[in-house]
Amino acid sequence: MTTTAAAAELPAAQSTARRSRQRTAYWLIAPGVLWMLLFLVLPIGMILYVSFWTQTTFAIQPVLTTKSWTTFFSSDTYLSALWTTVRIWLTVLFATILVGYPAGLFVGLFVKNKTLQTVLLTLCVIPFWTSFLIRVLAWRPMLGKEGAINIVLQWLGITSAPIDALLFSELSVVIGMTQIYCVFMVGPIAFMLGRIDPNIIEAARDLGAGFGRIFRTIILPLSLPGVVVGSIFVSVMVLGEFATSAALSGRKVNLLGNIIVTQVGSLKWAFASVIGVVLTLIIGVVVAGLLRVVNLRKEL
Repeated sequence: MTTTAAAAELPAAQSTARRSRQRTAYWLIAPGVLWMLLFLVLPIGMILYVSFWTQTTFAIQPVLTTKSWTTFFSSDTYLSALWTTVRIWLTVLFATILVGYPAGLFVGLFVKNKTLQTVLLTLCVIPFWTSFLIRVLAWRPMLGKEGAINIVLQWLGITSAPIDALLFSELSVVIGMTQIYCVFMVGPIAFMLGRIDPNIIEAARDLGAGFGRIFRTIILPLSLPGVVVGSIFVSVMVLGEFATSAALSGRKVNLLGNIIVTQVGSLKWAFASVIGVVLTLIIGVVVAGLLRVVNLRKEL
């Protein structure tokens, strides 16, 4: 009887221990869940709610209407700004990968000294020791008609006259954003490449594989999580940009972020909320799509 009673009590004890662990887990994640609800879900819900309010010239009323949404999607100006935002994001994303991947490859794979790796990555971060606005405005004397780039191009004989399109254009916005956000691509790529076991590459060389095949079959697949993480960083920041565009384009390039700033300055909260919701949805789709490329939870 004693053995039978003990055997009967064992599942009950295991069930109690399991429930205790579940309660502990719930209490551990509760602060994070509460924080996300208060500072992410609730604000987004409020913005979505305000986007349906009735907006007049000098006031806003909590009377639900779709007028602001209709105005946004029926206006060529706002749809053009949406397309410009997406186009510049894709261009900057491609440019940061094009510039950042070789830099990350060099730092993470070819530099063997860990101290030197740290020094090189620190050099990439040094521009962030200054104000964001200063880093943006520093491109003006570089890209202007009499700027350093035009002077060098004419001195080398590449151009015979200054290039006007370097400043106050979409090109200047792309150049500025690429320089500012490239470091967010270099860091994750260098981190992932630094985790590659050198013995794997050495074994591939012993088997007769050249650098091209090693890159395609080993380096690129193993560095892909770093590219995805860097792409998420760059995408989130570029899609929400407004300062770089305003400073380097002379307000000729109108992004969704610039329209939000203008609408908020005019106290048109409902319309600004519409654009904020649209921008949030775009960022959500982009991040979700990038996360489907690789399983970051497994890779990291």
